[in-house]
Amino acid sequence: MTIDSDFTSDRSVSHNVPKNVLAIVGVGLLGGSAALAVKQRGLAEKVIGIGRNPERLQAAVDAGVIDEFLTELPTGDAEWTTVVVGTPVDRIAADVLRIAAVSRPGTLITDVGSVKTSICDVVGNSNLPNGVTFVGSHPLAGSEKTGFEAARADLFVGRVTVVTSRSATDDAACLAVRRFWEQLGSRVVEMSPEDHDIALATTSHLPHVAAAALAATLPEAFQPLAASGFRDSTRIAAGDPDLWVAILLENAAAVGVSIAAFSESFRKFQEAIENRDAVELKKLLQLAKRNRDAV
Repeated sequence: MTIDSDFTSDRSVSHNVPKNVLAIVGVGLLGGSAALAVKQRGLAEKVIGIGRNPERLQAAVDAGVIDEFLTELPTGDAEWTTVVVGTPVDRIAADVLRIAAVSRPGTLITDVGSVKTSICDVVGNSNLPNGVTFVGSHPLAGSEKTGFEAARADLFVGRVTVVTSRSATDDAACLAVRRFWEQLGSRVVEMSPEDHDIALATTSHLPHVAAAALAATLPEAFQPLAASGFRDSTRIAAGDPDLWVAILLENAAAVGVSIAAFSESFRKFQEAIENRDAVELKKLLQLAKRNRDAV
């Protein structure tokens, strides 16, 4: 693939298959968007979807998201050169190892999971086949919507993608993954899996918990009165509960720390309101506005 030709140029790759083949494991919002972006930019000769449901995968073919699909992996020497794993975070590590086991030397594997430490630990402690490399990544382009129907070729344009690695020996692979996301329009940031999970616990996972908690407090009788403020504040609570159970539990320690910090902030608001302390309340609201305006 053009995006990782430098990485694969010194690898042994069979010449009886297309040079640039992308496989998407889990053709959902992010995986489907990666497929569309690669196809739109002409970065692969073929895009293969891999999953469990042939009806859904055929629908993705019919929609032009992927070119063909597999519901079972080949026994080995697979034709893909680059793989993006987009399954739920509690399945990604196992799926990476399954894909790696049948991939040819020179194959580069990445993922789109919003938790990185657990995935990188499992894959890093496993012996991948010779010449097959994994580098974790996370495009910060998610949504409450799911499925390839919500996929867009421009989803990653102008959005940050985090690329994670622990080893200096992964430099070439990290560069290839960085180029992949950059060619899809992302701004790439490199950081350790641990630093990623600590940051995302506050910037992504905590907001989902807060939005869900707020939505859960809405009595049915008040629903007709929930206008744009409530809808905007709780939009992400409409996300798939199963996906978010996996995310929150995979990053439980860091999310717990963020929830504690949020609870302390919430307590300050509560005290200022209960004490009718206009000065303190204004300070808290001003801080909140500054932080919100900064993003």
